[in-house]
Amino acid sequence: MSDYAVGRQYFGIDLAWGEGSAAKPANETGLVHLDDAGRVVNAGWARGIRDVADWVLQLARPGDVVAVDAPLVVYNATGMRECEREVGQRYGRFKVSANASNLGMSALGGVTLRLLLEEGGFTYVDGTKPPEPNEISFFECYPHTTLVGAVELGYELERPRYKRMDLALPIAERRAARAAACDELIRRMVLLDGADPRLDLASHEVTAVLVDEASPLSDREYKHREDLLDGALCAWTAALWARFGDERCQVLGLGAAPDEGGRRPTLIAAARAEQRRPLATEG
Repeated sequence: MSDYAVGRQYFGIDLAWGEGSAAKPANETGLVHLDDAGRVVNAGWARGIRDVADWVLQLARPGDVVAVDAPLVVYNATGMRECEREVGQRYGRFKVSANASNLGMSALGGVTLRLLLEEGGFTYVDGTKPPEPNEISFFECYPHTTLVGAVELGYELERPRYKRMDLALPIAERRAARAAACDELIRRMVLLDGADPRLDLASHEVTAVLVDEASPLSDREYKHREDLLDGALCAWTAALWARFGDERCQVLGLGAAPDEGGRRPTLIAAARAEQRRPLATEG
């Protein structure tokens, strides 16, 4: 365990993978910025990879840590990356799996974002060493692994169904059930105000709406809310890794070969003891 770096900030980016076009704007990306005490100091949404990059490039400074929910290093032509395969192996019993990403996909905005952040002086990290105080570090995360890997949130059996509607329910009940799952998740996230690391959703007017208002039923308004919520989970994951390293997190995909620039396509995930199966036992 390490002490908080004085003044260190944490950024969460729930990235819309598509880069958009003049004819079809990109989907919203949820953005949350925490200070070293877990207070939200900036939060909102952006459209397009350049706007997302500009947001964090303007705010981050050396020592800060950024967590991005999107594939950042992709060099496999087909199939899925090793880190995505390991999500299913280690978190599958909690109903958590990852989508495959490869060069055959039409939307790889995470790779574009990585290139822009590296161009701006940020350092992509694979989780094998702590963040450096003289660098702005960024890494890939996945909020679903945080939900079931962080004991503070209490999801001991499976992930909450706040993303997609439960198709096993009657059509008339699906949106209400999704909203109820989201409200329960937010109730649990409010308790992180007393956790280590801390997250105080009520500390900023934008994220306070998550706490003060019930989740909407309409798909468009619900997605707007969900993107911000996932941005907060990403920011808290950045703080969790920076604060505790492999004591509270694990690195998925360490066995993958690096790309031509020496970057390994890894994913840093919150982890309980039972989610840390050695690679040698995995089939």
